[in-house]
Amino acid sequence: MLNVANEFRQPVSIDFAPAGSVCEWCGKPAVQELTVLGGAGHNDSGYFCSVCGKEFIRAVASGLRREVPSATSDSEVP
Repeated sequence: MLNVANEFRQPVSIDFAPAGSVCEWCGKPAVQELTVLGGAGHNDSGYFCSVCGKEFIRAVASGLRREVPSATSDSEVP
C-alpha cells in the first residue's frame, strides 16, 4: 500500500472554527475548520466538532490511498 499525499504529507489543513460555528455533520458546536489539501476535493472545507472532524479526516485520508502494483516481474527474478 502506498499513501498518496500532498507535498506537506497531510491530507487536511486544520484551523480553529470561529466562535458560534456549528458542525456541518451533526449540528453540535464546531471546534475546527478542516480544508482538504489535494485530490478531487481540493480546497473543500467545513466546520466540525471533534468527533465528526476525526471521521472527516479518515474519509479524506482513505480517498488518498491506492494500491500500487509491484515493479518486479517474473523475468526480473533470477
